[in-house]
Amino acid sequence: MTTTTAPRVDPRVIALAHYAGRAVLERVLVRHGIDFLQSVTLRLTVVADGPVERAGLVADVVGAVKVAEADAHRAIDALTAAGLVSAEEPSHVRVTDAGRELYATTSAATAPITARIYAGISEEDRAVAGRVLALIAERADAELAALSTRNS
Repeated sequence: MTTTTAPRVDPRVIALAHYAGRAVLERVLVRHGIDFLQSVTLRLTVVADGPVERAGLVADVVGAVKVAEADAHRAIDALTAAGLVSAEEPSHVRVTDAGRELYATTSAATAPITARIYAGISEEDRAVAGRVLALIAERADAELAALSTRNS
């Protein structure tokens, strides 16, 4: 696709890119016994580099993926059952060595795929796309908050 024939950014184009990338990631994750939501939850636990408050982790997952709190709790429970995170106390979780290893393994498996997907896209284009998508996400989050307030 050339820049002269490329579509303008709109919800459909963003969704197609998101779902294409997510499908690639899910193909990698399924080989390791976790799903997308568990992967997001595991990543947030890994990057915390210490115990995380369960309520805060749930809020971060909900904010990142726009799922119900119950779904985030189920993801934490599944990761705990798989031994990828541990509940040191009921209100806190910590990534285990197995969880850190799985995160490293899936990250290493997706890195060359990501490199191929982004190959040939200039840093300037990536920066512009990043700014536009961040603005769209910010505005969509504001609209979602307004809708949630109206529906409460």
